[in-house]
Amino acid sequence: MSLSAEQRTSLRGHRCSTCGQDLLLQLPRGTPLQPGERLLSADTQVLVEVLAAPEPLLRVSSGDPLALLQAAYHLGNRHVALEIHQDHLLLPFDSVLLDLLRHRGLQVETFAAPFAPEAGAYGAGDHGHHH
Repeated sequence: MSLSAEQRTSLRGHRCSTCGQDLLLQLPRGTPLQPGERLLSADTQVLVEVLAAPEPLLRVSSGDPLALLQAAYHLGNRHVALEIHQDHLLLPFDSVLLDLLRHRGLQVETFAAPFAPEAGAYGAGDHGHHH
């Protein structure tokens, strides 16, 4: 089952498997589903693996580490989901943020790839779906 980062945080509702089967998730609240995680139906008849679907992203980089840190601060202030790497940031595509980041002198490229944003201040800890 190929899901976007946002879909992996929603633990209830209908999803469609890669082969087209309708699946109903009714998981306890907790941390997002992780790529590679496997879910087994209550009747043990269906086993699906969670995959991270490619989605439109912005890759932000700079030769100046402080400029990249400032960008992360400003994006966090806007509650933008971020995937943080040592030399770049990834975030969901947004044309307004694209312009803002380029205006700040950062290098920004658009592409599609799986997205795994930081869990946030209260999202760390054990993964607790037990499925």
